[in-house]
Amino acid sequence: MLLAPMRYKDYIWPHNPAAYSIVYERQVAVHKVPFGRYCMQDLGQGCRVIRGQGEFAGENAYDEFKRLASVFYSDGPGLLIHPLWQISNAYFTSLKLEQEPLPDYVRYSFEFLERFDGYKDTLTELEAASQEGPKPASSAGTSQTVTHSVVGGDTLWGIARRYNVTLEALLAANPGVKNPNLIHVGDQVVIPC
Repeated sequence: MLLAPMRYKDYIWPHNPAAYSIVYERQVAVHKVPFGRYCMQDLGQGCRVIRGQGEFAGENAYDEFKRLASVFYSDGPGLLIHPLWQISNAYFTSLKLEQEPLPDYVRYSFEFLERFDGYKDTLTELEAASQEGPKPASSAGTSQTVTHSVVGGDTLWGIARRYNVTLEALLAANPGVKNPNLIHVGDQVVIPC
């Protein structure tokens, strides 16, 4: 299977990195209570950390690394696009030479941190390019409701973040959802106004 190349901002990798990982974290606070007990409080998800290693080989390998390094030096987040990952708005936080660079071979590692509102910033582009996106639907009154068609990887929490509503409001607008942890591709989720 031939995969499209990885991209970040205006840089396109000549070939995808050899190894990469994505770390998902959830912040949990542990509070001690009397008599040796404790309680836990879910503080929500942390940012995704995307790490990898790659190499440039060939006549201009070190020049290619320098082009990647110039992207690292640019300020602010950018879109990180990989053919297997969800598109992220991310900060390029680390670029490391793993050995002494040679003119024809460079081995490197990298790290990206996903920005908190990464999905929200990329939603319009994804839907415009590959999906029908939110559809207005008439309701009994003069106001209109918006529905979201569930795609692979969607969660109710993620949909709520995307449309800037609380999970509770989303569940209240969708009384047919019996298990908030279980939605299916093609389901229509009503977005409260």
